[in-house]
Amino acid sequence: MARQSLGRGLSALMGDERGAAGEASSLEIDIDLIDPNPQQPRTRFAESNLADLARSIRVYGIVQPILVRKHGARYQIIAGERRWRAAQRAELRRIPAVVKDVPDDQMLEIALIENIQRHELNPIEEANAYRKLIDKLGLTQDVISERVGRERSMIATTVRLLKLPEDVQQHIVEGKLSLSHGRALLMTDNPSIHRVVANDAVENGWSVRATEIAVRKLSKHPSQLIEKKEVMRSTDPNVKLAETKLMRHFSTNVKILPGKKGTGGKIEIEYYGTDDLDRIYQMLIKQ
Repeated sequence: MARQSLGRGLSALMGDERGAAGEASSLEIDIDLIDPNPQQPRTRFAESNLADLARSIRVYGIVQPILVRKHGARYQIIAGERRWRAAQRAELRRIPAVVKDVPDDQMLEIALIENIQRHELNPIEEANAYRKLIDKLGLTQDVISERVGRERSMIATTVRLLKLPEDVQQHIVEGKLSLSHGRALLMTDNPSIHRVVANDAVENGWSVRATEIAVRKLSKHPSQLIEKKEVMRSTDPNVKLAETKLMRHFSTNVKILPGKKGTGGKIEIEYYGTDDLDRIYQMLIKQ
């Protein structure tokens, strides 16, 4: 069965915004009388993107009105917070807006659908929004799937990201790891493996496949996890400083890996081809 599109789903939630002539009925509202949506699932707004949109608004104005509701003597954004923020940067005094009577229990739902439609949520923001729809509104994953136009399996996978440690989630928020990396980490429930593999994946730029292999390997051989944790704990500021000096000296990535219980260790120096290897070799033998 064909799934309802996101745009149509949003129209169904908000009702028809068009008048008899087919034109959207909007007002010009003082921008200082508008407050952001307290149910906004998006927590990060890229400054560069806002700056680009602000420049466009200065030239073309607001092409699509934002959606607001009356809130006492002020207005509250239902959808369109990014446009509102960019309009502030463009120093607009008034902004076109459609005023709708929307109850509290639909604010989060509408904001979620709009952000998904515009691909503006990172996976963790999306997961938290789904979790709120489940916990606060009592919606099932099947119902959410119909409302937002996403496969139920994708919603389930996204929500599971919240089982990862917060520091690992932050890697996903910052775009250092993808949703697929997060899914690979969730092949195990062990938070220690999550942290060790996530850190290695970020540091070394691992693919999803490499991340999966590392999770399987550490799950089968827990002793290697203990060794990795000992290395992580033993890396003190002096070792980090030494790594930094060596990287500057050799102009390449260098790792100092202490051994167990402080009994020796090894130094890894990366090279990027035979010429680079010869360069490093010549530097070493001249010491």
